[in-house]
Amino acid sequence: MIKPLALVFYERLLLGSQLVNRLTDIGYRVQCISELGTVAAVAQKEKPIVLLMDLYSTQGSVAEVVATLKQKAETNHIPILGFTAKQEERLHAEAVRAGVQLVAFDEALLRQLPQMLEQVLRIE
Repeated sequence: MIKPLALVFYERLLLGSQLVNRLTDIGYRVQCISELGTVAAVAQKEKPIVLLMDLYSTQGSVAEVVATLKQKAETNHIPILGFTAKQEERLHAEAVRAGVQLVAFDEALLRQLPQMLEQVLRIE
């Protein structure tokens, strides 16, 4: 049986690698994306069951990328779980307006990941 694919965009290496390990531990195949500009193309090509995105990026607006994903018929069905550090809370509302289904703080993400995935997958 093929494991479900989760795409993960992140720039912060420690949190990103911990997230990849946690996803693998709970039964996902994981593909990492390090370039914000490629997220939409990779999602369209790979057809993941879920997309996890760090809402803070030095490469540009994550909300704009999310909005692009939600505008395309090929990717608008993909549930998106956004995460960010507590000090970047201002990004939460922008991300939700763009189409992120669920937003979490870094501190809770790894600890509650299975429940968050269940919730974001149920929304769709």
